Amino acid sequence: MGPGAGVTAGAVEYLAETYGGDARSSVFLAGIITPTRRLALRWLRGQARRIADALDPHPYVRWAPPGTLRRIPAADRDAPGALRGWQASTECQDAALRALAAGEPFAFLTRDATCWYRLTVHPLPGPVTP
Repeated sequence: MGPGAGVTAGAVEYLAETYGGDARSSVFLAGIITPTRRLALRWLRGQARRIADALDPHPYVRWAPPGTLRRIPAADRDAPGALRGWQASTECQDAALRALAAGEPFAFLTRDATCWYRLTVHPLPGPVTP
């Protein structure tokens, strides 16, 4: 038997991660390993919504005393809006699924005036089994 004969690749898992940062730093926000690409993207959609809501909460959220938060005019660069848009877009989710099915990583990056936020999913090949 030659090299690699009788060896098959194990199941693929997916590493989903979120990062944020500015011009000088990068911060790991959260990560998870899932058994399927759909679960990885479902988790990532939840993270996109969580980050967007933390950056741009509704003025009447329960945790903020009345009058603490107020509406401001929309900015040219709207990271919370971009995160919510990605999270809600069926087309974006389908494109990410196709990339992951082809064994390619997926990344979504958005910026606002001072910071950036990145959502990623990478296929992790399983162990090689004889």
